[in-house]
Amino acid sequence: MEESPQTPTGIEGSALKGPFPVGAYAEMLREELRGRARLQLFGEIWNLRRTKARVYFELRDARGAVPCAIWTNKFDALGEVGSSLVDGAQIVVAGGPDYYPGSKTSSPSFSFDVTALRVAGEGDLLAQLAALRRQLQGEGLFEPQKLLARPQLPRTIGVVTSESGKARDDILAGLQRRGWAGRLVWGFAPVQDRKAAAAITQALMDLAGIEQVETIIVARGGGSLADLFAFCDETLCRTVALLRVPVIASVGHHTDQTLIDDVAAESCSTPTHAAEAAVPLDIGAERTAMRSATGSLSRHAQSAIVGRARALAALARVPSEQIARQRRELNQGARELRASAQRRVALERERSATAAEVLRRKAVASAGPDKLARLRTLEGLSIALSAHDPRGVLERGYAIVNDRAGNVITSAAAARAAAEVQLKFADDDVGAKIISSDD
Repeated sequence: MEESPQTPTGIEGSALKGPFPVGAYAEMLREELRGRARLQLFGEIWNLRRTKARVYFELRDARGAVPCAIWTNKFDALGEVGSSLVDGAQIVVAGGPDYYPGSKTSSPSFSFDVTALRVAGEGDLLAQLAALRRQLQGEGLFEPQKLLARPQLPRTIGVVTSESGKARDDILAGLQRRGWAGRLVWGFAPVQDRKAAAAITQALMDLAGIEQVETIIVARGGGSLADLFAFCDETLCRTVALLRVPVIASVGHHTDQTLIDDVAAESCSTPTHAAEAAVPLDIGAERTAMRSATGSLSRHAQSAIVGRARALAALARVPSEQIARQRRELNQGARELRASAQRRVALERERSATAAEVLRRKAVASAGPDKLARLRTLEGLSIALSAHDPRGVLERGYAIVNDRAGNVITSAAAARAAAEVQLKFADDDVGAKIISSDD
């Protein structure tokens, strides 16, 4: 048996009681909520989901929401009432608040424990949609799309759907079954959140702005009314009604009816059906019929039609393929230029770093211990040069003897031969004549 944890010291200065174990408080809270008066609530049902033991949903109105739960056996006892419940329907429930205290391994939860349920009538949301549907119909917006001409074998089809949804694969499968080999232009957009309607509207306008697009498919899988509510947006529906390109809508399952289904050129129950509706000409079926009806001539004619259709589809793809090829080449060239520039910058940076390091080392050497040694060497050299400077000799009382040409006379014989000489003293030069001792 698990021991009770020791009660810790409470918060200093607080006048509140406790501290109590959280489990005891959770059990007390459960008993207090269960002890409250039972009553009836009404509102709109949303997010109905079923488990083995209980059925969960939310009861909402404009001011708030309450999570509710009813035991599965009680829900099944409702019969047709339970099976007909859809998001947005207004219901009345009876019961009272309940609380599950949770544990170390499970989270606590609050819910309104429903003991009885009945349908009260159409919910506010459904009433709003009905009013908007009547308004759009009264303005004549259900007709423009249905009056647009639709090609039997379109060369380019636009598709608005989720990039990761199953509807995308279903559309491709439907077109393949038709034997269609044209061009698909995808307009991926979210199909279930508060921004979905605006994104879908923008994708539709972008596709309609492409001149080659002849038909647009809008597709999404099934879900609750809340999940499909983006396709009931007024702006989206008005945009679809005024587009120049026919729009084929496939939203939800067979029983779902959104406003975009009303304003579109055609409403289909599945994305596969929408793909087949976008290409009314079943090339495979036509080929078989012509073979059986007209023999070899019909086979040749059908083959020519198919070949022409595929050739036209291939020609329709050429501009985009050329643009894609040029884009790849430009991207490759840009990457090469960037790589070359980066290598050049790295090389110059390395050279600059090397030169900077050399200068730094020279600066350190010139400012360090070698500076004094060099100064002493220079001083010694200066003294040596001064000792060999002729002016120093002259200042000590000696004179330099030159002939008239300025050549130095270094012997008595040379002096007698020159006869006239120039004596160079420290302060000035003096001319002199040589007198022989024999004279």
